[in-house]
Amino acid sequence: MVLGSGLLPDYKIFAGNSNLPLAKQVCAALERPLCKASVSRFSDGEIQVEIGENVRGLDTFVIQSTCTDANQNLMELLIMIDALKRASAAEINAVIPYYGYARQDRKVASRSPITAKLIADLLEAAGATRVISMDMHAGQIQGFFNIPFDHLYANPVLLDHMRKQFDGQTNEVVMVSPDAGGVERARAYSKRLRTTLGIVDKRRIKPNEAEIMNVLGDVQGKTAILLDDMIDTAGTITQAANALIDKGAAKVCAYSTHAVLSGPAVERITKSPLEEVVVTDTIPLHPAALACPKIRVLSVAKLLAEAMRRIHQADSLSSLFV
Repeated sequence: MVLGSGLLPDYKIFAGNSNLPLAKQVCAALERPLCKASVSRFSDGEIQVEIGENVRGLDTFVIQSTCTDANQNLMELLIMIDALKRASAAEINAVIPYYGYARQDRKVASRSPITAKLIADLLEAAGATRVISMDMHAGQIQGFFNIPFDHLYANPVLLDHMRKQFDGQTNEVVMVSPDAGGVERARAYSKRLRTTLGIVDKRRIKPNEAEIMNVLGDVQGKTAILLDDMIDTAGTITQAANALIDKGAAKVCAYSTHAVLSGPAVERITKSPLEEVVVTDTIPLHPAALACPKIRVLSVAKLLAEAMRRIHQADSLSSLFV
């Protein structure tokens, strides 16, 4: 991806503490500095934010994934947005590569919350004028906002890697959704790569636990690519890999945008038949994940940078995903 030419002096980029390496890569891609902001703690744990530069009348971007610790990172983001609003920034764009609480997008029991909507309300109340996020767990969360929401996709990054890995092997590759909810995503990738499509029929017993029931589609002797939006405890993806091997797949690899990798995830991946797990850096990997030889990280920094540049220049984002 080639970034647009020309430096724009009238917007500034800030970041919380959740994913500073990604924020620095975004700034490097845009050839702009990461602006000064102090995000620290008082002795009782309360978050203290000080914006170190003049933002009056300027467009601003705040890069912050609401990953682990989700509550702390969310509060950092909200307080930074409030600080920018009170400093008279013209536009406050919340760049949230990973949108935490996205799985709580509807009521699943009679007295359960819709936390994804609550987060949307908090961001608006804090003063965000636009939200940019990537590969939302539920695309309809965009409708929870009364401000512009730009939904980015990691498919240019993931597809580029897939094409390099499986060039000329499309007849021997099957794109597989690990559950019924991800079929649309898998079908879109399958169409781009011109592969066949498979589905793993999964029946969830309770949160973070799933039972693999059946494999739909021909995987015999093929390379199966499991595709999901996120890998949390890795239960779904590793059980799906076992099911595919049992059905005769020659080998199995996995691609996912968000590497949550909580609890026993890394151990499960290590012990599974998965040959490679390709993820992006929307969430910074913890040391155990970085040390796992099966896990490969691709950067979405240039994709985010180009989206931010186009948003500032009021250009279309749709051509990013052609």
